[in-house]
Amino acid sequence: MVVDNASTDNTAEVARSFGARVVFESVKGIPSATAAGFDAARGDVFGRLDADSVPQPDWCERVIEAFSENPHLAAITGSADFYGGRKLTNWVGRNIYINGYLWSAEWALGHPPIFGSNCALSSSTWDRISSQVHRDIRTVHDDLDISIALHPDMEVLVDNNLRVAVSARPFDSARGLARRLWWAYTTVRVNWKEESLIDRRRRHRVGKG
Repeated sequence: MVVDNASTDNTAEVARSFGARVVFESVKGIPSATAAGFDAARGDVFGRLDADSVPQPDWCERVIEAFSENPHLAAITGSADFYGGRKLTNWVGRNIYINGYLWSAEWALGHPPIFGSNCALSSSTWDRISSQVHRDIRTVHDDLDISIALHPDMEVLVDNNLRVAVSARPFDSARGLARRLWWAYTTVRVNWKEESLIDRRRRHRVGKG
């Protein structure tokens, strides 16, 4: 299945020629395209990787095994190693950018977040939160937005052995990195208007008690 996110070339035609089911989404942006794909998907588990993600050969096997062992699992996520950058850049990306996001988001939310370049969630989880995500706002991080939408009874498994390689291009320019940080701020801001993260964190803590 391919989401045609209002493309202006012949991408949709090429996809159909190879047997893909094409879903059209007129609202441009990663959040809307991701949501449209999840809405139309027919499987029990939805994988979420980026175009530059290079998963390990057993990635699907690990994900399927995790959901098979725990039918109540809402999502699974892992970390990543950067490629294409300098050694120091790759180290900073892995240990500060990614691990910093995972640590700070878990502290703020009261539960582990999902990392969009390397995660999967159950179809039942998406059914419950699909109306809560901000699919029409292009400048939100869809993975953080999904993480905030998760309910207290939804378990997120962090598997440190579930790894992918991702491009270091976010660090090619200060402008690119600043844009991603701005998206993080926007994601928190639009969700905070509906319910403060403090209240969400407290609700998750109570729900687990």
